[in-house]
Amino acid sequence: MDVKSTARRQYIRAADTAAAAASGIKQPSEGWLTTIRKALGMSGADVAARLGQGRNTVYQAERNERNNVITLAQMEKLATAMGCHFVYAIVPDGRIEDVIRKQALQKAEARIRRVSGHMALEQQSLPEPQIQARIEDLAEELVRTMPPDFWDPQ
Repeated sequence: MDVKSTARRQYIRAADTAAAAASGIKQPSEGWLTTIRKALGMSGADVAARLGQGRNTVYQAERNERNNVITLAQMEKLATAMGCHFVYAIVPDGRIEDVIRKQALQKAEARIRRVSGHMALEQQSLPEPQIQARIEDLAEELVRTMPPDFWDPQ
């Protein structure tokens, strides 16, 4: 096994671990800043005092979070002011292998269906079970080789 493969396996393990840890965690409707502040029993003025800012700064940050326009730096600063730490993650929907396999199946199906369409024009189309088998075979090959155009749109 080469260094590139070993490093990729480590990346996959890290992403899959994050996905498992984050499964079921959903952002509260009021946002994390408001939820944690209220859970701690802190007012906006309390957090603002710890920041050395006015309370409008806190309420604006909470609004920005709900509107998805807050910066990571702001989140980290406010989390620290509340005695917490900020965690940022991009988590795959499922395991990395599942995301890759889904892409491989989409790419394989597009290729096989395109070829099958040409064959049908020449009265040489394959039966659907054979088409499905070819899609599966090509998908496995794509997962194994991951060609340069693997993530390109169909």
